[in-house]
Amino acid sequence: MMRIITGKARGVKLKTLEGDATRPTSERSKEALFSMLQFDIEGREVLDLFAGSGQLGLEALSRGAAAATFVDKSKQATKIIDENVIKTKLLDGARVICSDVTDFVRTVRGRNKYDIVFIDPPYAQQIAVQTAKSLYDARLLKPTSIVCCESSEQDIFATCPDAAQIFAVIKQKKFGISYITLLGLKGEDEQ
Repeated sequence: MMRIITGKARGVKLKTLEGDATRPTSERSKEALFSMLQFDIEGREVLDLFAGSGQLGLEALSRGAAAATFVDKSKQATKIIDENVIKTKLLDGARVICSDVTDFVRTVRGRNKYDIVFIDPPYAQQIAVQTAKSLYDARLLKPTSIVCCESSEQDIFATCPDAAQIFAVIKQKKFGISYITLLGLKGEDEQ
């Protein structure tokens, strides 16, 4: 069972997709992630990619984020996200988009900038850091943006070494087979 941990929608149980198509972030991992972000959420613009049930973006909205955009290519997932948005009463600022992440990035290129981005793709694809780099290339990040990647790789840059020129690891924690890695943009003098 997944639920909102704290904030306006605290304790609300979330619907999830049936089957193995998605791998929800465990409650323990989610709690640790939001402990790492606790002072960075209020009033921020959030982007939840590979959103699944929308639990990360909804948790951010519950904790005071100004807006959250949820992107998932599955029609079933976006239907569940819509239902969870209604169930949590977090409709203000919630935007649900059924799209492949690559298409979404190409479509919104340079139009919006996000403060916090959650990237939680299927582990087998090993595309978390490539996705972060595509957001940077599409001018969708601010100099102060935090990119939260959930992956199975301890060395987040192993699959995309170029991203190490752009991002620095702020924090990383391991939970079972999962690593939650917070990335920040390097200053121009560090690149």
